[in-house]
Amino acid sequence: MSRSPDIDARLEALDDWRGETLGALRDLIHAADPEVVETVKWRKPTNPRGVPVWEHDGIVCTGEVYKDKVKLTFARGASLKDPKGLFNASLDAGTRRAIDIAQGETIDPAAFKALFLAGVAANRKGA
Repeated sequence: MSRSPDIDARLEALDDWRGETLGALRDLIHAADPEVVETVKWRKPTNPRGVPVWEHDGIVCTGEVYKDKVKLTFARGASLKDPKGLFNASLDAGTRRAIDIAQGETIDPAAFKALFLAGVAANRKGA
């Protein structure tokens, strides 16, 4: 279970509910897929820490932090079945779907892990 030091630093810098939420989601991702690879992409002057990315045979999802939410965007989300209705953002996008989590909200761990594994399976199929 390899964890990116860059994502560790990002979480340490977020000393509020957003860091806790993103950290908990990160733990669920690793629990669902021990072979997941963590990277950080898209560093730029306005976001020097970049965007946390979880990959397995391609990008499965990204994790972004905003003032009022934590957003996990699934690269192939539009092709994934979401029986528990976790996707609540980017619902009109052609390829991606996202989960926005506001302060105080929780997510069903089993449903999230299943959705993440569906994203891995979609990458393997090249869907």
